[in-house]
Amino acid sequence: MAFARPLIRPDADSVIGERMLSADGGSNSKYLPLFGLVWIFWLFATPLFSAPGTFPHWLWPTLASFVMFLVFYLAAYYRSRRGLAINAAAIAVLGYALMAWNPGSVTYLIYACALFAFAAPPLRALALMALVLLPYALIGYRIGMPWPFVVSMVVMGMAIGGSNVAYRATRSKDEQLRMSHDEIRRLAAQAERERIGRDLHDLLGHTLSLIALKSELAGKLLARDPQASRREIGEVERTAREALAQVRSAVTGMRAAGLAGEIASARMMLECVGVEFSASGFERAVPAPLETCLGLVLREAATNIQRHAKAKRARVGLTVDGEALVLRVDDDGRGVVAAHGNGLNGMRERVQALGGSLQIAAVRGQGTTLIARLPLDVKSAEVIALDAVARKAHA
Repeated sequence: MAFARPLIRPDADSVIGERMLSADGGSNSKYLPLFGLVWIFWLFATPLFSAPGTFPHWLWPTLASFVMFLVFYLAAYYRSRRGLAINAAAIAVLGYALMAWNPGSVTYLIYACALFAFAAPPLRALALMALVLLPYALIGYRIGMPWPFVVSMVVMGMAIGGSNVAYRATRSKDEQLRMSHDEIRRLAAQAERERIGRDLHDLLGHTLSLIALKSELAGKLLARDPQASRREIGEVERTAREALAQVRSAVTGMRAAGLAGEIASARMMLECVGVEFSASGFERAVPAPLETCLGLVLREAATNIQRHAKAKRARVGLTVDGEALVLRVDDDGRGVVAAHGNGLNGMRERVQALGGSLQIAAVRGQGTTLIARLPLDVKSAEVIALDAVARKAHA
């Protein structure tokens, strides 16, 4: 098998190379064309299952054509797209050349139609498929082939090629949608950073200047007017506590905006692909560390619904159950979940790191339910640091 590896090492601009680089691709995409070779069975089935002697000289021309077909087929999928149309046309020519010995060579025409779907824009690709199949229909009519067989082969070729055209268009839209979402997230993050910078400047700029001035004044008064110096130090303490309270309030608002942003992003992403989305319970205040974890879990869950679930409706709810905060995500999709996907493992690790649990229940054909349960007594590093400052201020 080692000798075949260079043949299936895809170029970056090949059909398979582009799929592997896409968001929903991966290393497994590399072997998809090899699975497609299973339909070559029909090339050999026609002479093998016909009456003995019907096609007496089919074997060697068929085997020779099959070797050439493999070269064109693998080149079409794994080499640069610039040669894709030429390879598809070569497979179609191979089908007509073999037809005199083996009528099952119509299989090559169907493969050519499937490849033309990736070689040109949709309308041009459909025209090329029709151009490939029209001579076959005329030949079948002239030599008296059963018309149901001829029609079924033409319909099959157009159907397979058309399904690839639709698949390509869907992938293109999904890629554009993903890029739009990434750009929206980037712009939202940039706007949030700018807002945080403005808020901190507004909150702390004047306050820290005031603290610096009063501290300087207290130092100057310490020798000649200790009473006034103590008053200024008291003012410094009061101003510092007010600044601490303002920072706490600002941090709480920033965290809340983060989860609200994930809800808005999930709604936009799912509704763009026709999924009805609803959310409830997110008006409640959420501790900062839980906010971050729940936002990431919600993002991953929404992405999985958009890519894999084929759902019509999705519902997200946030509730309090005793001493735990519970995020529940339901959809009515296919109900198929990869047991150990990277996204699922990442969600579970985030939740478990905060002492929580993650449960996923999927029923094939009925949908999937995700439940993330987090204890409410978790404190983030930011809150701990602020509490430490407050204790020192009171000491």
